[in-house]
Amino acid sequence: EAKQSRIALDRIPDPQERARQADLAQRQLFGKWDRVLDTASNGPFWLRERPVASLVSESLHRRNGQVCDLDAFCIMPNHVHLVFTPLTKPDGTYQPMSAIMHSLKRYTAREANRLLGREGEFWQHENYDHVVRDEAEWHRIVTYVLNNPVAARLVQRREDWEWSYCKHDL
Repeated sequence: EAKQSRIALDRIPDPQERARQADLAQRQLFGKWDRVLDTASNGPFWLRERPVASLVSESLHRRNGQVCDLDAFCIMPNHVHLVFTPLTKPDGTYQPMSAIMHSLKRYTAREANRLLGREGEFWQHENYDHVVRDEAEWHRIVTYVLNNPVAARLVQRREDWEWSYCKHDL
């Protein structure tokens, strides 16, 4: 299926339309994966545990203003959605997103495993990274992140989900 999609995209002559269609395909794939996570009935749900969710929330807030400008997050039972802008370092370059995520995952994995009395991997190795190109896209993504618990039928209103944060009123 992925190979067929790539071939179909390569056949679109207009580069802007090809890019638009590739972005749409990527969003659809992300949506499918997120629905799988939201409806999973087995697997680790460590983030359901209040001390673990609190640890992740506090870790995100602690990095805000230090290495990133935190816009929004939502901690789900088995995954986290996060929207942030990397901050600049003293030399004027941006904090690498990979370094921010590695530090966050390393610290929270170690501490969550300690809280849970377990050892081993806590997070998956990969992240789904996406560069936000304009304000309309930012608004769509943040709204999606905040509405994730409603879409997963964990709450009826997004305001009722304890493990969400948004810097701005939406």
